[in-house]
Amino acid sequence: MSIADKLLVQRQRHLKWRWLDWLEVALMILCGLLCFGFSLSVTADIVTRTIGHPWLWLQEVTSTLFIYAIFIGTAAATRRNDHLYLTAISEAMHGTSRLIVEIIIRAAVLGVAACLIWYGYQNYLRGFGSFRLPSGTPIASLYAIIPLSGVLIGLFTVEQLVNGLRNGFDHPEPPDEDAVPAVPVSEAQVRAQP
Repeated sequence: MSIADKLLVQRQRHLKWRWLDWLEVALMILCGLLCFGFSLSVTADIVTRTIGHPWLWLQEVTSTLFIYAIFIGTAAATRRNDHLYLTAISEAMHGTSRLIVEIIIRAAVLGVAACLIWYGYQNYLRGFGSFRLPSGTPIASLYAIIPLSGVLIGLFTVEQLVNGLRNGFDHPEPPDEDAVPAVPVSEAQVRAQP
């Protein structure tokens, strides 16, 4: 099994287009790299401060990696239905009521994506007037990921809406391959327990 197969979630496959699978894998790899880089930069910051020779630019790197990981992770989680998705409400329903709730939930997520795109882009443009210290990099470098995340969240939400309306939202999930099979307990085993 390849790394791509391990990173790609097969849950709710009926709501996903296969041609976007590469993007989910790329986002998951990028999230892993960003989290690793964040952890490494925090560790380096602590070490350099402890030895009395702090690298001030590490704080900029740390905050950038953290912010990018949050917004890339949010986009990846939207594709995987792990975030911005109210499963408890919709999965308890069937038929027309589930269809309506699924559409409402995804319309709300589309609204969030639109806000990320619109206001994120406005913040990005305003960010060229402020600079990070000590590097002097425009703060816009931090805000650039916000509208991009909104575009990805919107794309994945439209993907789910189109496929859900076409294929239905209510599909039984295949059994989890990693789950331990339930072993039936005999009556003698139950009596033997203290």
